[in-house]
Amino acid sequence: MVFSSLDKLFGSLKRTRETLSSGLKNLKGKKISAESIEELETVLLISDLGVYCTDEIINKLKKYSNKSNLLEMLRNELLEMITVMDEENSLQTNRKARAIMIVGVNGTGKTTSVAKLAAYYSNLGKSVMLIGADTYRAAAAEQLRQWSVTANIQFVSNESSGDPSAVLFDGLKSAQAKEIDISLIDTAGRLHTYKNLMAEIEKMHRVVSRKFPDFQLETLLTLDANLGQNSLIQARKFHEQVPVDGIILTKMDGTAKGGIVFPIYKELGIPVKFIGIGETLDDLVKYNAEDYVNSLLYDGENKE
Repeated sequence: MVFSSLDKLFGSLKRTRETLSSGLKNLKGKKISAESIEELETVLLISDLGVYCTDEIINKLKKYSNKSNLLEMLRNELLEMITVMDEENSLQTNRKARAIMIVGVNGTGKTTSVAKLAAYYSNLGKSVMLIGADTYRAAAAEQLRQWSVTANIQFVSNESSGDPSAVLFDGLKSAQAKEIDISLIDTAGRLHTYKNLMAEIEKMHRVVSRKFPDFQLETLLTLDANLGQNSLIQARKFHEQVPVDGIILTKMDGTAKGGIVFPIYKELGIPVKFIGIGETLDDLVKYNAEDYVNSLLYDGENKE
């Protein structure tokens, strides 16, 4: 059976939706009141929207006391909160070639996300090259090489080099010569508290910016959805080191904390670009604000 991206997203948000629905079912059809607002506040915090986003939503809804259907107003507020993200962060460029550097903490599914992105862009008809610039984890290059064979995508690495910036440089030179549309750069996983390794990410970003100005450079950060609010700390530290252009939110299918999408944007201004929902190459969903909110708040009626 072939599932659409919307079906996959809907399935991945099952646990978050169940957490929300158990609290929201008692609010269905209710108007906005002090009592219903208090109930809603608890539900939003449990679903990991965080204090900042929850307060913003609650304060807005209080202005409509006794006038509106609470759940419909909630949907509108959630949608407005993350639709702004799509509009303000769309990339506008005339440059054809793109270099996408994927960064993140160990265990967030970074290398797997690189492979999924390669399959995603390849399916769109783009020429893709994988650059294995993780020179620390011995199995990283081999893992990516295997993914490249599975997806039938070009792969460049240098396992004899301990300098990730040098591997990156050679990879982009090759991509440039072959006129590759999209170069995906796998970097070593690193804790955001490791200053030397974080400085290395900054150096790699600088190499692309200065040595390959014809490339449109993007940095995507992988975050484990299971970590909830702790992901904000990681994202903030990475963003302080290099400009993070977007988030790949991984392991969404195993968490009840899908509300983390909202504070990621509202507190950091970083859009979620993709959602990882499994281990196979096609288990990557392009983020869409309306689909996301609808999948979160589906109540068993009118899924469309």
